[in-house]
Amino acid sequence: MNAYLAFKALHLIAVISWMAGLLYLPRIFVYHAETKENVGQSETFKLMEKRLYFYIMNPAMILSWIFGILLIHSQGIISLDFLWMRIKLGLVIILTAYHFYLLAVLKDFQANNNTKSSKFFRIINEVPTILLIIIIFVVIFKPL
Repeated sequence: MNAYLAFKALHLIAVISWMAGLLYLPRIFVYHAETKENVGQSETFKLMEKRLYFYIMNPAMILSWIFGILLIHSQGIISLDFLWMRIKLGLVIILTAYHFYLLAVLKDFQANNNTKSSKFFRIINEVPTILLIIIIFVVIFKPL
């Protein structure tokens, strides 16, 4: 089996899993922000958020990075000379920063310290979608 294609397949699987979490967690935050009065429901959301972040999103992000680095390594470090690759990496770094921002929000919810509205979470839920669209176009069209 071609190692490059195996790494590519595993990278795509990990990215899809990571994106699913990045899109779903803020949606859970929307509903959690709307349940200030219902302690039982709030506790359920806390558990869902924690499990999603630590059992799905973190491993998927780590595997996305590992297989992405293996893809670059298998093609040679020269692949970093391409503009499209530098743009993609920059956007993935922003996506990773967003991932860790969601951790900070999760910790606020866990400590019952959330001050943001459900509308805020509806808006930031669009960040990974926009980044994903740009990343896909950059990778497919490979601008000079």
